[in-house]
Amino acid sequence: MPPRDPLRPDLYAADVLAADAPDRVRDPRVRTGSRKVTRDEPAVAGLVVEDVTTGYVGAVLRVERTNGGDVVVLEDRRGAQRSFPLGAGFWVDGAPVRLVRPPRPAGAGGATGRARTASGSLAVAGARARVARASRIWVEGKHDAELVERVWGEDLRLEGVVVEMLDGADHLREVLTDFAPGPERRAGVLLDHLVPGSKERRLADDTLRALGGRAAHVLVLGHPYVDVWQAVNPDRVGLTAWPHVPRGTDIKVGTLTALGWPHATQADVARGWARILGRVRDYRDLSPALLGRVEELVDFVTAH
Repeated sequence: MPPRDPLRPDLYAADVLAADAPDRVRDPRVRTGSRKVTRDEPAVAGLVVEDVTTGYVGAVLRVERTNGGDVVVLEDRRGAQRSFPLGAGFWVDGAPVRLVRPPRPAGAGGATGRARTASGSLAVAGARARVARASRIWVEGKHDAELVERVWGEDLRLEGVVVEMLDGADHLREVLTDFAPGPERRAGVLLDHLVPGSKERRLADDTLRALGGRAAHVLVLGHPYVDVWQAVNPDRVGLTAWPHVPRGTDIKVGTLTALGWPHATQADVARGWARILGRVRDYRDLSPALLGRVEELVDFVTAH
């Protein structure tokens, strides 16, 4: 995937849960005062969207890569076409959305006839793993790391990006202080349950403040789920939605209980996760709330 220009505006702006949440720099195109949830919406051909700033309404024709980043090309009812930066700042059926690249069929190479990786990227036949970069991506725990490896492993090896474990968000400040991020040592972090008011949000903010000027070389993102298990589409385990686990009950144990799977021991939990992970075939089996964040982190740590 091509590196992004770190000087251009953040086209991934806006939090997973709310257009006005303070998780990152706001996209100026996002309508103020809205309390509606902003969701990721694949920019599939034919989808009718409204650009918040201009009021332009059109159907998606395609998504293109440009030197300035990804853009979505829209066509209005008169046949006129306009391009807008892919990301936040759109409405679909009266709800705010963040347009993301549409899924690609696994194994389909389009006009090139080339195979694709589990993340949907074009596979590079015969490519050797790149020597590891100084930049790193951290995830909270083993399950997060295994899921990232399953879907993005091939891409990360090609890019020379190493994924490491925090063993919990509580260690974030210590790990990043020791890492000493800089222009050639970028740090990307993926946290569970990174929502306004959460412990993870507080730890992330405290860490960035403590890093001072070095924080410019750190990007902390997250998904809204209490556990990364919930980033797997529930239909992969025969559910229409992941079960609600009462507060005070371990999320993994509660999930396995609802599934009717063994859950009494740590070994049961490990086997349960192995079953879930084994049913993840590629990016299509994951929530866009996770897909977009991982892609953004990879772009960040590989940017020149």
